[in-house]
Amino acid sequence: MSDAISIDDVFDRRLDFPDMGAARRLARLVGIDDAKTRLAKVLGVLVNPAGPRDWAEKHHKGASVALDYLERRPPLVILAGDVGTGKTALSETVGDAVARQEKIGVTLYPLSLATRGSGKVGEMTKLLSAAFDATLLAAEKLKRSSGKASGGIILLVDEADAVTQSRESAQMHHEDRAGVNAFIRGVDRLAERQLPVAVVLCTNRLSAIDPAVQRRAAEIFDFDRPGDKQRRAVIEDPLTELGFNKAQIDQVVNLTGGEKGAVGYTFSDLTQRLLPTLILDAYPDRPVRFERAIEIIQAMKATPRFRDGKAT
Repeated sequence: MSDAISIDDVFDRRLDFPDMGAARRLARLVGIDDAKTRLAKVLGVLVNPAGPRDWAEKHHKGASVALDYLERRPPLVILAGDVGTGKTALSETVGDAVARQEKIGVTLYPLSLATRGSGKVGEMTKLLSAAFDATLLAAEKLKRSSGKASGGIILLVDEADAVTQSRESAQMHHEDRAGVNAFIRGVDRLAERQLPVAVVLCTNRLSAIDPAVQRRAAEIFDFDRPGDKQRRAVIEDPLTELGFNKAQIDQVVNLTGGEKGAVGYTFSDLTQRLLPTLILDAYPDRPVRFERAIEIIQAMKATPRFRDGKAT
């Protein structure tokens, strides 16, 4: 690898918000409304601390100590949970909600998996440092002395255990340990300069994330498989459009919840596998039939739980 590192070496395609496409994707993430609302607020405060100050001026004038605790939280949020539970989809689109909420432009910087490097000594550290350098440079341009930023940045690290794996592991390679150190230094640099930027980590294995990284998280969101109410929120409208009645939808909700100890469907099982399969099975000659849908559901297995080295 050349000593020169370009921004394209460390980030995948960057996205600017507000964006109507992202807004539509975010709206389709039903069943996790509380997580959407809370995450947008947490990220909004991190990228635009002037927002809470304006709120306090109106509702709690003089609450400087309480605000100080809020503003001192590290610019890091962790989304953790099983596969297919909406973490990545939410992290990729929540910037739209933040932009509209704070009335500023927000840019998503998705960290490329290439930053893990190829194992060469110093490579991961160099790539991660370059990613934080680029983020810092961009965020510095958005900071304003008035406190209200002219824009915000969300640095997204998907499959975060690839770059923030616990250094307590005896099998961990020296290069990986150095990479975790570089990541922690990067987060600390962002916190010290109080820039309009937040880091979002997504992981299937929270226990694999280094304790020092976890301690720096302003908040950890735990995502689980959807319950009956959440699965209904996902499938009710599309199945109604396909002609299913309430009793039939109730049966689909029950069957996708897992029977006889089996795990229930994930959000992505419902939206990327089941619903498209129902349509493709009937296309192009016949309508979707309830009886056939039940056969498909009974034959289709939910995505297995992610095994984290523990009994599940």
